[in-house]
Amino acid sequence: MHWKILESEYISRHPYFTARRDRCQRADGIIIDPYYVVELPTSATALPVTEDGKIVLIRQYRHPVNEIMIETPGGFIDEGEDFVTGMQRELLEETGYHFNQVEHVGRAAANPGLLNNYTEFFLATGGKKTSGQSLDRNEEIDIIEVSFAELRALLMEGKIGQALHVSCIFFALERLQQLKLLI
Repeated sequence: MHWKILESEYISRHPYFTARRDRCQRADGIIIDPYYVVELPTSATALPVTEDGKIVLIRQYRHPVNEIMIETPGGFIDEGEDFVTGMQRELLEETGYHFNQVEHVGRAAANPGLLNNYTEFFLATGGKKTSGQSLDRNEEIDIIEVSFAELRALLMEGKIGQALHVSCIFFALERLQQLKLLI
């Protein structure tokens, strides 16, 4: 059922946008040409809960959709970096919060018809503000602290529009229920 790659040509090589054009052959012999693939590093996002039970969300402008969006913190994992370490780094950079525990709760492929990466989902608990933000040049991030009830309202009103982040919240809330930390 896997396709055989007959040819592959890179049309863009950039840390955040590497694209290639493949010429593939299906198992039944049909040639698919071209098939475009965007290669991205693994990304991660977390539902972060502070030590006093608040959820830390971020608000930032997303140029491709020309909107300011409410999201869970996260970003790309550096090559060779452990996922938990990368998630802890992203949380600290984007929010200034350190979390006592960061637990993997799931993963998903955003668009496996075009993108080759997965996003790893985490639940971060025991958060405490320890520093200021350390943002990348292209980031402008506001921090929002909400209650669990406010988080649910944001979800139900469609105000958290990043599908992978909604998925992360789902997995993290399920884990909190398993731990009996959420009713």
